[in-house]
Amino acid sequence: MLPLKIPVSDATRVAEVRRSAAAAAEAEGFTGPAVEEVAIIATEVATNLLKHAVGGEVHITTLSAAGENGVEVLSVDRGPGMANVHACMTDGYSTAGTQGTGMGAISRLADVFDAFSQVSRGTVLVARKYLLPKQRRRAQTWTFGVVRVPYPGETACGDNWGIRRHGARTLMLVADGLGHGLLAAEASSLAVQTFQNAQNEFLAVPLLERVHLALPATRGAAVAVACIEDHSVQYAGLGNISGVLLGGPRAQVMVSHNGTAGLAARRFQEFTYTLPAEATIVMHSDGIATSWSVDAYPGLLRRHPSVIAGVLYRDATRGRDDACVVVGRIIGE
Repeated sequence: MLPLKIPVSDATRVAEVRRSAAAAAEAEGFTGPAVEEVAIIATEVATNLLKHAVGGEVHITTLSAAGENGVEVLSVDRGPGMANVHACMTDGYSTAGTQGTGMGAISRLADVFDAFSQVSRGTVLVARKYLLPKQRRRAQTWTFGVVRVPYPGETACGDNWGIRRHGARTLMLVADGLGHGLLAAEASSLAVQTFQNAQNEFLAVPLLERVHLALPATRGAAVAVACIEDHSVQYAGLGNISGVLLGGPRAQVMVSHNGTAGLAARRFQEFTYTLPAEATIVMHSDGIATSWSVDAYPGLLRRHPSVIAGVLYRDATRGRDDACVVVGRIIGE
């Protein structure tokens, strides 16, 4: 299902968030009380936005595209922020004269809960619920967070992404179909399908070449592939997909060549980068401006990848194009 973005401007939107989260849970295979738990999480998240936030929105995403079964509820706002997130999670603590149980209820029901907040800048909060208990007890592994939204007024998103896992290897793809709307979505979806179907290919350039050869009947797409293994990442791209490696002394921009997969590609080249000890990889379409810097968000790189993606989307989205930002780092959930 396409990730849903629901602005929370009044009480009717809270009900919409609840219904949408329950539908997403059922689509992922949740039944009975588990569906209700997802619905409660979503309701509490949306209610908190309505009480405290400015310009708040909830993003509901199913996790099967990342090789898991579950539902993610991500809230993004530009409200007053929280000086002490931990205190706000304590039952009875409230800044709005309420019972102060919302944040605590979310964290207790969710398998994964995390938040990042800055006073006067707003808050991004993520809650995940997995279908199978074993999925929340995994050893440390590459974990991903994604925010993906269509061009304003469109229902189809021209940006797309994919993740593949093969033993010690993890592969990422981001595709931006030219323009926006259905035709752009067709191009980026075919890029992801081709990437996912190439199960015996693990190298960045051959994967990019396969995508290029699959797209001539479409309007084409900017595409980048990252292949992570051991202590390095191999990266190859065509067009304006941004790839940034964080965690070292400075941000390292990964190189793509000019071109459009399916239309014009003069050169395919792979670049290899050494992963810092606590690496974070960010890939995004040009719907996200490249002017962002994590230096403006002390402590952000310690947060869940979905929170990082939410902050970058909130503060760097151009607002006049499809947008997709994928963030990956190693954590134990």
